[in-house]
Amino acid sequence: MTNPAAEAARAWPFEEARKLVKRLEKRDNPKGYTLFETGYGPSGLPHIGTFGEVARTSMVRRAFQELSDVPSKLIAFSDDMDGLRRVPDNVPNKEMLEKYLNKPLTEVPDPFGTHSSFGAHNNARLQAFLDTFGFEYEFKSSTEAYKAGEFDEALLAMMHRFDAVMKVILPTLGPDRRATYCPFLPISETTGEVLQVPAEEISVDAGTMVYRDPATDKLVETPVTGGHCKLQWKADWAMRWRALDVDYEMSGKDLIDSVKLSSRICRILGGEPPEGFTYELFLDNGGGKISKSKGNGLSVEDWLKYAPPESLSLFMYQKPKAAKRLYFDVIPRAVDEYRQHLAKVSELEADKLLESPAWHIHAGAAPEPEGDFSYSLLLNLAAVCNAEEKATLWGFIGRYQPDLTPETAPMLDDLVGYALAYYRDFVKPEKTYRAPSDAERAAMQDMRDRLAVAEEKDASALQNIVYDVGKTHGFENLRAWFQALYEVLLGQSSGPRMGSFIALYGVDETIALMDQALTGEGLAAGA
Repeated sequence: MTNPAAEAARAWPFEEARKLVKRLEKRDNPKGYTLFETGYGPSGLPHIGTFGEVARTSMVRRAFQELSDVPSKLIAFSDDMDGLRRVPDNVPNKEMLEKYLNKPLTEVPDPFGTHSSFGAHNNARLQAFLDTFGFEYEFKSSTEAYKAGEFDEALLAMMHRFDAVMKVILPTLGPDRRATYCPFLPISETTGEVLQVPAEEISVDAGTMVYRDPATDKLVETPVTGGHCKLQWKADWAMRWRALDVDYEMSGKDLIDSVKLSSRICRILGGEPPEGFTYELFLDNGGGKISKSKGNGLSVEDWLKYAPPESLSLFMYQKPKAAKRLYFDVIPRAVDEYRQHLAKVSELEADKLLESPAWHIHAGAAPEPEGDFSYSLLLNLAAVCNAEEKATLWGFIGRYQPDLTPETAPMLDDLVGYALAYYRDFVKPEKTYRAPSDAERAAMQDMRDRLAVAEEKDASALQNIVYDVGKTHGFENLRAWFQALYEVLLGQSSGPRMGSFIALYGVDETIALMDQALTGEGLAAGA
């Protein structure tokens, strides 16, 4: 049963899902379900882009399920019949792999020694990667599909429309490539390599092509079906859309021209290209493009060392059509924004709930939040305590909210561990304390004295004291007042909401911290 509130939902996954509903209204759907696809080139290991594409596609699929009763599937397609073009840098036994260049990845021995082939190894890594995050998908291997004849009918359609396909592709190639191009890549009967050679002859009725094998310099006739050939990737993409009747597939901004070309080929083959979505690429710390070969980006493993996977899902959900820096310093904000969205879920009406990122991140089943502790608050607590162990932070958390323990709040316990790791690797090495100016010193002394006699010690009341002191002492821009507190007390230029920090750390402890700063002891300790 569809969700009436979804009809008006403005979140981008619903906007995408509505395109699919319209698609179903305009054309037949003999397969009986809506097919989402994500593609993967298994010459390397899964990376953060893989996560982003599957996460975003899954969000659209979930939104579609609220709008339509038509069943849906998500296929994670591996182009594992592609030839090994170069030896990756991050694998063992690289010398051994040199002997298998240009052979299908499923015919290249596994350099790790754990699977039947390099392709099988990376396919297993992909599935384990996706399973870790609980994605719902079906895995499909290019090699298996080609050899099982699943693509035969579409391959023969390309034979029948060979000239039309060539007419579309050739103008996009340079002169040298144009002279030798053929959409069909025969698998050499002599070497087993995926050959990029021109077709000497095409026999449409027989479904074969004739090519000259470079290893023997002899002409060879081979069927284009049954796994004897594969297609060049743009033609392959189009053929796959046609053969599987793919309804939806995302791709990065760098593939805009490829999508246009493959869409034209798909139509030539008698198919309808899928609905699509073009997402922006990530930028490195300096605003440049991320390159796997340069290693100037952030890996999934990097992110998950310091933050929960849901925060990475939020990063992928937000503004997918905007270029975003993907570096370590974006993690704390992403975590806190995720927790803020999670905390608001219970307050939302049905129509507004579908606008919440938390609904999309958790496929409509967002969990109850555990405690009101931001990532930045835990980072600063760790900074003040110079904490090395979870138990140190839990001592403060337990005093502030006794009903929370690592056992009753496992998500919060994970967050404590993430915050400690981030503090150790990024905050602690950069801590630089400074002495307060005369005006700041007077304000901090006043704040210290007010805290000492404060009757109400909840976070809101303590925050009001901090605000009032800043105003009383003439800080026209209260941001400068808070920054002074952060730099003098915490050794950094930004920090948490001070009222919440004081409530968690303790009023007496904060007074002692301020005494150290006002006497210069804290500066000496920080130095």
